[in-house]
Amino acid sequence: MKIKHIKYSIAILAMIQLTVSCKKDFLELTPKGTATEENFYRNETEVYQGLIAVYDVMQWGTSGGYTMKQPLLSAASDDCWAGGGNASDQPGWVAYDNFNMDSRLGPQVGLWSKNFTGVNRANIILEKIEKATTLSAAFKSRVTAEAKFLRAYFYFDLVRFFGNVPLITKIIPTAELYTQTQSAPAAIYAQVEKDLREAFPDLPPTVATNEKGRITRGAAKALLGKVLLFQNDNTKMAEAATLFNDVNRTGNEYGYSLLPNYADIFKPDNKFNAEVILEIPHSTLAAWGDWNWVNGGEGNVGTQFVGMDSYNGDTYSAGWGFCPVTLDLVNVMKADPRFEASIIDGAALKAGGATYNARYQNTDYFIKKYAPLKAYRSNSGTAELNWPIDEIEMRLADTYLMEAEALVRSGGNATRALELLTAVRARVGLAPLPATLDNIYNERRLELAFEGHRFFDLVRSGRAVAVLGPVGFKAGKSEWLPVPQQEIDLTKGVIKQNPGYN
Repeated sequence: MKIKHIKYSIAILAMIQLTVSCKKDFLELTPKGTATEENFYRNETEVYQGLIAVYDVMQWGTSGGYTMKQPLLSAASDDCWAGGGNASDQPGWVAYDNFNMDSRLGPQVGLWSKNFTGVNRANIILEKIEKATTLSAAFKSRVTAEAKFLRAYFYFDLVRFFGNVPLITKIIPTAELYTQTQSAPAAIYAQVEKDLREAFPDLPPTVATNEKGRITRGAAKALLGKVLLFQNDNTKMAEAATLFNDVNRTGNEYGYSLLPNYADIFKPDNKFNAEVILEIPHSTLAAWGDWNWVNGGEGNVGTQFVGMDSYNGDTYSAGWGFCPVTLDLVNVMKADPRFEASIIDGAALKAGGATYNARYQNTDYFIKKYAPLKAYRSNSGTAELNWPIDEIEMRLADTYLMEAEALVRSGGNATRALELLTAVRARVGLAPLPATLDNIYNERRLELAFEGHRFFDLVRSGRAVAVLGPVGFKAGKSEWLPVPQQEIDLTKGVIKQNPGYN
């Protein structure tokens, strides 16, 4: 289902009217015509459609260029190179890979636009729902909680990518569009915490099968714990550990559990499995074919990016050769049981008769978790735009390791921290290790490879200079992306550039 009738004023400093298009597995509604923002949101059906338009932005990966979060962050980390056809194929990716961004070069336009679009759409819903008079109390409280979670989700990405960003929690009058100043990260984090604390009491612990993809209380508590952890304030670690424990403990109301088989987590036919806490769905249902507006579709274009270029052989479909896996990670994971489910050994495939083109920065190792699989290649629309491979944002092994870290950093229950680390390792047949921060961080790299965590883990733990310094990372600069130059120009300098960029 494609919603074509909700018009929004979107995106910070570039609020233009446009048609909203979205699809989620938990929404099956029939379009009923056209409406403007001013006369929409009259009843629960219309408010719900507006909410789904906020969810829709989570799925985007091509605002202002190809900026799919998971593969892009893998390229920024020490797990992958940028790859592609050559250094000019996706210059923004290469610039992020070697930390050579400037105000006009890098992935910043897409990430800024996407997340502020999400913030603005959440603000619209929150403001409109307050004025609606025909909504039941239960519906209103749940939708309000979901919108606050989503606003927090988008702002969490903004503060991690950019640091100082405008803090906007209401619809902006036209006269104020170009006067929005930036707030310090502490203020952004405070708002994210506030939204999440207000959200989770009104969210359900679980959702019905036809609502998979909607936010649950467990997701909100897990994200709040993560937000506390990422602020690197040890006084917040005990609360973070408590939040994670609520999500992780056996017999809780959420029903999460580690899957017995690690590889099953990432199977496209095992969406929203018991280990998943927050998952962004993708599908082939839109049969999309418009290269000029890729965000209008439902597929995961990141899957096309990481596939082997011009591949001919069994199992996989051809991709574009981005994000070849670094030999550093290959060597670390070679003896790890998760290697087989995480990384494709291209040389082994060639030895078996397969062929592919070796592209820029080729290592002959490729991402397997989100690889293009022949069995899931779309038969309608443009196949490259319609991969039904979901993005897993948070899962139970991730929150196990974050709880263990929070316990260690707060001087909490050491036995519990060891139990959590041991559970993650035991699932793949590995022996226990002491629950030290180094061991927990190393486990996160191996367990969560290519899932969008490694770069931010390096930054927040103070290890980015040691690990990424040899490829260009500079302390006090590379932690954040540059602010898009167009935002500075449009505001005539009201928006300021991040330190170290020109």
